[in-house]
Amino acid sequence: MSSNKIAAILTQAEIDLAQHCLTFAQEEGAQKVRITLSKSLMNLIGLLNGEVDKTAHALDRSLQLQLFVDGRYGAFSTNKLEKEGLETFIREAIDTVKMLQADTCRDLPAPERVAKDARTGRELGLFDPAYDQLTAEGRRELALASCHFKASSAHSGDSRGISLLAEEGEYSDSVFDTLTIDSQGLYARHTETSFEIGYETTVEDARGNHFSSYWWDAAPLLQDLRWKECAAIAYKRAMEQVGPQEIEGGKYTVVVDTECASKLLTPVLNALGGFSLQQKNSFLVDSLGKQLFPEKLTILDLPRAAGETGSRLFDSEGVATREMSIVDKGVVKTYFLNTYMAAKMEMEPTIEDAIRVKVLPTGGHKTLEDLLKAAGDCILITGFNGGNSNPATGNFSYGIEGFLVKDGKKVHPVRELLITGNFLQLWGKLLATADDARPCLSKLIPSLAFTNVDISA
Repeated sequence: MSSNKIAAILTQAEIDLAQHCLTFAQEEGAQKVRITLSKSLMNLIGLLNGEVDKTAHALDRSLQLQLFVDGRYGAFSTNKLEKEGLETFIREAIDTVKMLQADTCRDLPAPERVAKDARTGRELGLFDPAYDQLTAEGRRELALASCHFKASSAHSGDSRGISLLAEEGEYSDSVFDTLTIDSQGLYARHTETSFEIGYETTVEDARGNHFSSYWWDAAPLLQDLRWKECAAIAYKRAMEQVGPQEIEGGKYTVVVDTECASKLLTPVLNALGGFSLQQKNSFLVDSLGKQLFPEKLTILDLPRAAGETGSRLFDSEGVATREMSIVDKGVVKTYFLNTYMAAKMEMEPTIEDAIRVKVLPTGGHKTLEDLLKAAGDCILITGFNGGNSNPATGNFSYGIEGFLVKDGKKVHPVRELLITGNFLQLWGKLLATADDARPCLSKLIPSLAFTNVDISA
């Protein structure tokens, strides 16, 4: 069966319609136009205690229209893709833009900056041709085969009186196809499939207390999805939560598991974004070229890695991505400035956001276990629960859970603790990183170790 038969793949008729809208908008008075045509298909099977609990099938398509008219700008979207209706929609959109305040900073990116190598959408190898071979029954069989609840005797209880109370799971697969074109000749397409599976498991101890944990995996190709082990890992993680004990507050060495380490890096990336910088709502204002982080910290953007989750050849403006340093040995090397924010800030534009971030490992520690051994006595953070951070100052306060660790070994679980500090100061206390980032994430952040961190009980 040809992949062209997949319902979510853009048809030539739909692409021709988008091209017509581009031409029509210019004929109606728009000096510049950008159109993004997107289509997606998602199938989902939900499981509860080893049985199919729900199913979902969703097909969606939309056209986003960005108009530059007489120095004014407006963005509009619709999911009604019939020629006559779209022409009416475009005329009304142009009339609306003409009523807006002029903004000379709005413009399309310079033609030399846009992607020229994203013609088919398949260049990065993120589309699985096997997708159109999947059937409803095949999806159901895969989902049921991934269950742990019936396959294990664990739900009958163990020697500590702990039983498996509930197991919720979801398997889903999706295909996404998007085309971005503009009036300056841009033609950039991205097509990808995604397969995901996740489980949340709840166990009950002898006193009736409940403890839950989860595990998941995702991959652009079905053959790379680790679907057989997620339920068992979720169960093991839930069992490890049983019997939490209180500890005293104070200053601790802290190791943050790769699964939740993005909580500490994402605010840094956000603070380098043009909108935050321009609004002075960033703790990294005027940071470009300055060494604000320790020399051992290097963060790269690797957006063009073939076959890897999160890879893209272009951003939403169509600007070509490239490999680059975000932080190089502690020095801030780039802001993320789209065409508009760059003009507002009178700076050179980059791309609008980090695409596929990688924190380079330090210290020669391969695994989380290696990092725990190096840290010795510490707190291992495996989850963040609520809290907040101030993007302007970098101050934060988060609820955490995890384990007390002695001599590199887990002693007992801990929960209802609070970690407080400032992001710049925290990263300045970076001890080491592992090399265990999960490939299913677009942010490849390994487990992180910090010294002298404030923990409140």
